[in-house]
Amino acid sequence: MAAEAEGTPCWADATFSDLDGAKRFYGEVLGWTYGDSLPEFGNYTQAYVDGKAVAALMPPVPGQDVPTAWCLYLASPDAAATAAKVRENGGTVLVEPMRVGEFGTMVLASDPGGAAFGVWQAGTHEGFEARGVPGAFSWAEIFTREPEKADAFFPAVFGYGVKRMDDDAVDFRLYDLGADPVMGRMKMTEDFPPEVPPYLNVYFTVADCDAAVEKAKALGAQLRFGPMTMPFGRFAALTDPQGAAFSLIDGTTTEGEKPQLTDVS
Repeated sequence: MAAEAEGTPCWADATFSDLDGAKRFYGEVLGWTYGDSLPEFGNYTQAYVDGKAVAALMPPVPGQDVPTAWCLYLASPDAAATAAKVRENGGTVLVEPMRVGEFGTMVLASDPGGAAFGVWQAGTHEGFEARGVPGAFSWAEIFTREPEKADAFFPAVFGYGVKRMDDDAVDFRLYDLGADPVMGRMKMTEDFPPEVPPYLNVYFTVADCDAAVEKAKALGAQLRFGPMTMPFGRFAALTDPQGAAFSLIDGTTTEGEKPQLTDVS
């Protein structure tokens, strides 16, 4: 598998104080199995669907207060150069370029509105080995209270084109690389409590959204929105039992026509 084009979502991981609990939860909801934890890399534990790597879970580093949240990584051919572009365009580098053995080089950063994300320069670990199948990553959206800043920052750093969804009910943009949409950007409304920070929302594919939601709720997750059917699939937004936000989507169940998009790059 070739390394992903710059700016493509290529990996996701999350930190949990109860690693075993997180493994049980996502194993039940998404059908994940797990590789061995890597003690030399802080017990980083990869998750698999049908033998293909789809995400990773890890415990917090001792002494560090790390929020429980999913982190989406965007591909880069040069993590140090991307970190420089983050700074040049008003973002913040939270973790400087750091070599992770032979696997690759990572950066953690946030956009000017405070939405955190990762950057990944692939070594032997090139990212998702499966997408869009049950249990695997499907899509991601930036939720921000400062959409104008996001719309300037991410295209400047990653070269995205930007399209506006022609719908007066929501402030939504689509970021793309040529013809390939890679990520959405949604303005956070007053429906979001003020204590909820901006974030990159990760969608995982499921075969049956309603059944997956019921299973997640039975295991202690909180349903925040949905399930709802739209032209792109039936989806729901949840918070897992340890407080990490994520979404589930069944892309085979759709309703309505896809909205018109206007190029505003």
